Amino acid sequence: MSEPLKEDQRWEQIRQRLARFEQRLAEGFGVDAEERDARLLERSRQWAAPEEEEQAEDWLEVLMFSIGGELYGIGSEHVAEVLPLAQYTPLPGTPPHVLGIVSVRGHIVSLLDLRVLLELPAGGLSDKNFMAVLHGDQMEFGLLLDRVQGTARIRRDAVQQQLANLSGVRARYLLGVTAEQRTVLDGARLLSDPNLRVMDEE
Repeated sequence: MSEPLKEDQRWEQIRQRLARFEQRLAEGFGVDAEERDARLLERSRQWAAPEEEEQAEDWLEVLMFSIGGELYGIGSEHVAEVLPLAQYTPLPGTPPHVLGIVSVRGHIVSLLDLRVLLELPAGGLSDKNFMAVLHGDQMEFGLLLDRVQGTARIRRDAVQQQLANLSGVRARYLLGVTAEQRTVLDGARLLSDPNLRVMDEE
């Protein structure tokens, strides 16, 4: 039966193990300071790669607004301007979604009610309503807005297109809905739909 090691003997064994470990590091298990820094730099580049590769087309910049108690957005590239809705002139014989016409800096544009177009509950108008003027190659018109929320950036892949509640008219004019329940309108489709044309372009 061997005698128990004394305190100084145990410490000597620990020092010997540490010495052997340091020798193994020096023989190739470790790296010098220059190589270590190079590895850290490469790792940082790999972590940053997804952000560097992210392109502008991965995002949608949208004008956010509310209508019928719901939050909507539409691509900012389709919005010419946003104005308070002072007054409009009704047009007889037009579809229910057409409120009338509005003069915008001397230019006449039709005013559409998205609440009717998207089959949302319709409410009355107030002096706090706004109008977003949409402009495209084929037509131009105004959309009635209840409130303007400002602009936002939304990832394109965050817009869910295949949803059970998107059918009929909603499926026709909507890009989809985000997880935050922000409904994104398809501005290009709105501006190219002949059914929304009220007046011929001058």
